[in-house]
Amino acid sequence: MPRQSNPPGSPTHTSVSDVEMYSVRYVHTISEAGRLLPSATKWNSIQVGFNLAPESSTPYDSLPSRYSKSFDCQLVITNRKYFKSFVYTTASILFLMLLLVLLVHFLPHKHHHHGPSKNLTLALNQALTFFDAQKSGSYPSNSPVKFRGNSGMQDGIFNNTLTDLVGGFYDSGNNIKFSFPTAYTITLLSWSVVEYHEKYADIGELEHVKDIIKWGTDYLLKLFVSPNSTSANSLILYSQVGNTDNETNCWQRPEDMNYERPIYMCNSKATDILGEIIAALSAASIVFKQENVYSGELIKAAEKLYDFTIRNDTGHEQGTYTEVSACGGEARKFYNSTGYIDELVWGGTWLFLATGNNSYLEYATEKFGAAEDEEAISDTGIFYWNNKLTATAVLLTRLRFFHDLGYPYESAMESSSSRTDQLMCSYLSDEIFNKTEGGLILQSRDNGEPLEYAATASFLSKLYSDYLDLLRRSGVSCGSDGFSLKMLRSFSMSQVNYILGDNPMKMSYMVGFGDKYPTQVHHRSASIPWDNHHYSCAEGDRWLYSTESNPNVLLGALVAGPDEFEKFSDERGKPWFTEPSIASNAGLVAALVALHEPPRKSSNSTAFNLGMDQMGIFDNIHLIT
Repeated sequence: MPRQSNPPGSPTHTSVSDVEMYSVRYVHTISEAGRLLPSATKWNSIQVGFNLAPESSTPYDSLPSRYSKSFDCQLVITNRKYFKSFVYTTASILFLMLLLVLLVHFLPHKHHHHGPSKNLTLALNQALTFFDAQKSGSYPSNSPVKFRGNSGMQDGIFNNTLTDLVGGFYDSGNNIKFSFPTAYTITLLSWSVVEYHEKYADIGELEHVKDIIKWGTDYLLKLFVSPNSTSANSLILYSQVGNTDNETNCWQRPEDMNYERPIYMCNSKATDILGEIIAALSAASIVFKQENVYSGELIKAAEKLYDFTIRNDTGHEQGTYTEVSACGGEARKFYNSTGYIDELVWGGTWLFLATGNNSYLEYATEKFGAAEDEEAISDTGIFYWNNKLTATAVLLTRLRFFHDLGYPYESAMESSSSRTDQLMCSYLSDEIFNKTEGGLILQSRDNGEPLEYAATASFLSKLYSDYLDLLRRSGVSCGSDGFSLKMLRSFSMSQVNYILGDNPMKMSYMVGFGDKYPTQVHHRSASIPWDNHHYSCAEGDRWLYSTESNPNVLLGALVAGPDEFEKFSDERGKPWFTEPSIASNAGLVAALVALHEPPRKSSNSTAFNLGMDQMGIFDNIHLIT
């Protein structure tokens, strides 16, 4: 299971001196588009002088002739002992110089950012395959994962409750289904498809990722009983299936489960889950916009939930789902939510993009400031299942860049753009977030699982650099500092390369990628043989405490990762190192597709062949005014 998610402490700050300014002109190095990138700072720039050739005090007529001259030389050895000493000394010096060169080349360098040397197509395929291994319900026969089968076929039947909650995804290495991170996962995957569906299609993964998204949205549609009255208690929302009591006492494959699986129910106070489900259904409706019936079903459900969630009727109370024990008491230990306004703003923004209804954007922009006030200091600048404000700022900045609606949204849009620029600067400097010696950004040191945050930071930085590229901008300044597109892309690639093996452990933290990766992943299905034998809970302990490698390779699973000192223990019994989750993998998938090379030929003539769909996200905005 994921680590306990109580709000971490404030991040460690490392002061850096202001960039010194000189009275010279700087230009950036040549960009991928072959242009010189102007810069107001020294970051990633080269100094250009206008006196290209150095002045010489030697008169031209005193320069040596261009024709060579020959001399006869005779070498006479007068002392063999001195000659041997000379030879040995020379050889020793040459050897020491060679040794020094080799040491400089092979010793690790702090913050060394490698280029795109990894096979991102293979990595993306594997990262998506992990979601196939997490599917619950009637398991598809054509799945690439062959050590899984039908499971959770009675989900939703508990005590006097009879409802259909079959399907969805197991959250991590356990057999529990949490609604909050599931909805977040579907939103993030959908966003990556909306932006980069050309890349997915070019490498043959578009239908694969859409199948994963639909598996999630089909389940999300089951999680709530639509409100049909004005009563505040008319909504029923299911936040969880399965509990930790069974999971703690039983190491068992989901196919072998025969214990009761409690379900957790919420009312309207689960505002954060409702907001995230609204976002997921809305974003997915854009993914499936060519399938009118299904897309319409998703939008209809999202709008109905939204109207119910934001109303201010008497007795209608908003809040976080983990405040109510019957709703999120179990999830509190793993997915504790610290606020809900960010989810409402996030959901409203996506619903506006899905429908074009300006009232949703008005609500989102009006509440953006309140969401900033609610944001925990320790979460500032982090995009993950508990904080959507950072990503919403990027999304609103996108709207401002390419489809600016003007009044009355200017203030919120400008605030979002400023926040986004500061976010990018925080990725590149060490002033806000520290980095390890190997270059991994540390955004939430107390929570562990650093790779989850590094993946979303990689996604947002590459995505934003593509936005700027579409605008033909070379970079942005942030106070006395600034960044170029090359710097953003280098940072983004460095985080993915770190995950895929460019780290002090020389290990890929995505299972199955490269020659060395975790083999004792904390995961029930992966650790128990798929041999047509039913293993009881007691028998499962044998596999939990085994020191052998998992019999099944959980292809594409992003494990929690190393500690802040870059140490990693490949042990099944240490989930804080070896447990994967669908939320983490969603961020990795988004980063991988963003960094992937664009198709050679783009159907979008306005995207400069970046592999992006610049305007498709706005298709519905003109429909409703």
